Amino acid sequence: MGNHAILSASSSHRWLHCLPSARLELEFENTSGEAAKAGTAAHELSEHKLKKALHIRSKRPVSAYDSDEMEECTDDYVAFIMEQVELARKSCTDPIVLIEQRLDFSCYVPDGFGTGDCVIISDDRLHIVDFKYGIGVLVDAENNPQMKLYALGALEIYDSLYDIKEVSMTIFQPRRENVSTWTVPVEVLKAWAEEELKPKAAKAYQGEGEYIPGPWCTFCRASTRCRARADENLKLAQMEFKMPPLLTDSEIEEILNIIPDLTKWAGEITAYATDAAVNHGKEWSGFKVVEGRSVRKYKDEDAVAQKAVESGYKDIYRKSLIPLTEMQKLMGKTKFEEILGSLIVKPPGKPTLVPKTDKRMAMNVTNAKNEFNEIMED
Repeated sequence: MGNHAILSASSSHRWLHCLPSARLELEFENTSGEAAKAGTAAHELSEHKLKKALHIRSKRPVSAYDSDEMEECTDDYVAFIMEQVELARKSCTDPIVLIEQRLDFSCYVPDGFGTGDCVIISDDRLHIVDFKYGIGVLVDAENNPQMKLYALGALEIYDSLYDIKEVSMTIFQPRRENVSTWTVPVEVLKAWAEEELKPKAAKAYQGEGEYIPGPWCTFCRASTRCRARADENLKLAQMEFKMPPLLTDSEIEEILNIIPDLTKWAGEITAYATDAAVNHGKEWSGFKVVEGRSVRKYKDEDAVAQKAVESGYKDIYRKSLIPLTEMQKLMGKTKFEEILGSLIVKPPGKPTLVPKTDKRMAMNVTNAKNEFNEIMED
């Protein structure tokens, strides 16, 4: 068995909805982007810091991704874990704390295993904490299949040693200021595992079942070339639209639901086809590779400055503050708030139409137009 399970916990949100996707993904190279590498570095640093806090010997990892922000996020994570340990000690004199624990849930998922960032066991309660350094997608703990698989793996080890009655699962996502916890009785979790997880995992492992596109396609390695996803997205393109004023409300609502994924998919197809043509010599019928637009730039800024000054021009430099996010990374979140907090303002964002499932609070539409217009006038 390799380092990565075919039916991994981290991809369970995908293969539980689209059963054959896990096998299909094996046909594509698993490449890690910069965000994934930064996430790995953050996990290694948080593991080191947590071990030190628990008086376990550890050598600090060295990474090119170290930053003030990472220091602060990992410090916050360790502080949260230590708070949970103290809470556990109120009901248990000697709770067990496991760091980066391998969790085997293969009794439900063929060859299934994963790594729990932190597991705390205190008599009748099991608490799984997952550190998410990513900022792109807000992760919720409620009914989170990855967390449920980790919990099942932990129960396999400790359920016979402790009378565990409930499991708490926490997502700690500091860069999104998100700490989400969900608690479920053990019998409910095991019922889900037997009735839903186990039969679906058996089919997924064999590559059986139907391809079902949806939001879970986002990080699928096969998503760009997936026919089921293409068919779903092309339904919109195949519709013969009337002019927008003549569309019914229900037609507009249907289009609004489809557009985000269609736009994303179209971008991915373009990127894939361009890469194939530029880097692999692929020729697409009816298309050609041309040089895109570019802007002029200085070959050597020092030489340009010298020539301009020698010619009598002095007002050639522009001084400006570094961007706000860069300033926060430079200072660290705490110092940034302490020094510059009173000088930072966050104006209302541009009114945006989103599905009702979006967790942001609805705007007062009556005032939204006036507020936005004031911002534009300023």
